[in-house]
Amino acid sequence: MWKIAVGFAVFAAIALYVIGKGGDSLDMSGEKHGADAVHSEPAKAEASAPAAAPAPAPAASAAK
Repeated sequence: MWKIAVGFAVFAAIALYVIGKGGDSLDMSGEKHGADAVHSEPAKAEASAPAAAPAPAPAASAAK
């Protein structure tokens, strides 16, 4: 049982250390709306995905 308590204390200490080292880039204030919101540019899907080949035209039906 004591091992669980020691493990929790060590994990909490490491987590607080990492959060403390985050500096200005770590924002713990929650979801932003309005002018405070920072929007990043969405990834370009065209650049990352290879171009798809055009679909072949459907063959004419031989059986009528």
